[in-house]
This record gives sequence, structure tokens and C-alpha cells, in this order.
Amino acid sequence: MSTSNRDETDTTVTVMVIPRECLQARMERKTISVTGMSCNGCEQNVETALRNLDDVNRIEADHEADTVDVVLEDGVSDDDVNAAIEQAGYDVVA
Repeated sequence: MSTSNRDETDTTVTVMVIPRECLQARMERKTISVTGMSCNGCEQNVETALRNLDDVNRIEADHEADTVDVVLEDGVSDDDVNAAIEQAGYDVVA
């Protein structure tokens, strides 16, 4: 009869490598033209309104350039983003 010295607690570890393209494909960066921002407080108002949306990961409003840069996950609609900005009191330029 043969006996094994193999440890019964051997474990298998599976490593899954996800290509960067796959991770980035789920995110979208947009620059939105917004009018009505005139100061840093306006920037904060827009950023706060967008932070209240799910799946908005990065927001940077710039009142001098009249833009808002956002990074969104798939599933966030332009309508939702525009509505949040407009509800904060600013206009989205189409």
C-alpha cells in the first residue's frame, strides 16, 4: 500500500487578469458646456448636484471655461446629468 506525504490543505489560487481596456470600457469621460457659473461657489453647486447621481466618479467644474468634466459609469444617461445641472440652476449648452 502506498502512502502520500501530500498535505491535505493544499489550495488552488486562481488569478484573473482583466485587460485595462475592459475596465476603461465601462467608464466614459465627457466635457459638458454649462452657462451660468460665475464663481467657485457655482462650481461647487454643480459638482454637488452631480455627486448625488449614482455612478458619477469624477467631477470637475470650471466656471472660467464654462465646462464640467465628468467620468461616468455605463448606465448614466445624458438626460440625468443634464437634469441635475439644470436643477442646480445652470444651463447645459447642447
